[in-house]
Amino acid sequence: MTQTNNLTTQLIQPSALGKRMLIGGGIALLVISVFLLGVNHPNPAWGKLWMIRPLIITPLAGAMGGLFFYFMDKVLNQSGWKRVVTLILGVMGYIIALWMGTVLGLAGTLWH
Repeated sequence: MTQTNNLTTQLIQPSALGKRMLIGGGIALLVISVFLLGVNHPNPAWGKLWMIRPLIITPLAGAMGGLFFYFMDKVLNQSGWKRVVTLILGVMGYIIALWMGTVLGLAGTLWH
């Protein structure tokens, strides 16, 4: 007598999840780099390494936004107009995560 496993489908695919998180973090890194490269004369009160905080926090928030987008896209596997609504919600969630990461990263420096 052999046992069979009927649970052959995976709900979360680690490679696809990692890809979405890397893309989300990469986009966030590009966005925060545009803001930081525009600063010619930073305030001396910020310290020498003031750019490290936004360069770490914002891509992490972007990766979390990519995670949210993945779950909205894959877990809520819809078709038709429901898929369009799901994709719009995923993009809006990513934009909110990116905005919050930018605010948290720049708090106390460029964001007063």
